Amino acid sequence: MLTSELRYKTLLDRRDTEKAIDLIKSTFPALMSKKLNLFKISCPLAITDGTGINDDLNGIERPVRFPVKNQQDAKAVVVQSLAKWKRWQLAELDVEVNEGIITDMRALRPDEDYSPIHSLYVDQWDWEKRIEAKQRNLDYLKQTVKAIYAAYKEMEQLINETFPEITPALPDKITFIDTETLLKTYPNLSPKEREDNIVEKHGAVFLMGIGGQLSNNEPHDGRAPDYDDWSTPSSEGFDGLNGDLLVWNPVLEKSFELSSMGIRVDAKCLHKQLEIANATDRKGLFFHHKLLNGELPDSIGGGIGQSRTCMFLLRKIHIGEVQAGIWPEAEVKACLEAGIKLM
Repeated sequence: MLTSELRYKTLLDRRDTEKAIDLIKSTFPALMSKKLNLFKISCPLAITDGTGINDDLNGIERPVRFPVKNQQDAKAVVVQSLAKWKRWQLAELDVEVNEGIITDMRALRPDEDYSPIHSLYVDQWDWEKRIEAKQRNLDYLKQTVKAIYAAYKEMEQLINETFPEITPALPDKITFIDTETLLKTYPNLSPKEREDNIVEKHGAVFLMGIGGQLSNNEPHDGRAPDYDDWSTPSSEGFDGLNGDLLVWNPVLEKSFELSSMGIRVDAKCLHKQLEIANATDRKGLFFHHKLLNGELPDSIGGGIGQSRTCMFLLRKIHIGEVQAGIWPEAEVKACLEAGIKLM
């Protein structure tokens, strides 16, 4: 919740903001596709319940469920993300190794807590790329992150050329650090405070190894057990082949997550992580059965927040400035008092 004590002035008015959003949403996925060898596909808004394809996120969020009249009221769910669906599509489309897909994902997460950077509506560029088993390693993960970061650098420069009042803020290079090292660097801070400190120092950080327990017997953050690999030992001595792309937000003066991504579980890793998460009952679900049977390709993938990207690149202080949404009356009132106009 924002307070009326905060005074904020946007760099772009509503009309220029809409133009800038259109520029980002038409240009950035093209940059991603070129750098990662992706092609665009269509995606669902809702899928049949009980298949195991919907993303369980941290395992506690409730998806939107509804009956489908023309299918004898069979239950369907609005997607929360497409992490597992995309991998299935790699197989369905017979995608070649080192080729991938990208799609405009729209989701509803009604359990999301309202904040200036969260809403119940989620829009992402969801992407997935087929790889070989030998590419399931930290070097390949870092190579992919660097390519995505290069796309952000190009997009930021284009925004500056089009809207000179918005000056570039991203450093030349992204810094890589794992969650265990970060814990040891800031042992008395919370996970979010650790992120704020390290990202303020470096400007852009890829934080690796998210989901498994650290030396303090707690994970840095939650991850579902059936898409990202957060348990395989890496060449640098920590567990996990996944991470979050974080940048320093000069408006919010905080660490700001733009993407969650990683190398996906193989059959061995899925079995291990389901046991760790006490979720072995999922093994018989459609997606899990296909993966355990070797019917899905190895892959790397992630989601990049569209509104988050627009918010950061356009130096907006509230996600409601780049995304039409539903907000509590108190939030709307506080924003108006602070000079923030929500869509």
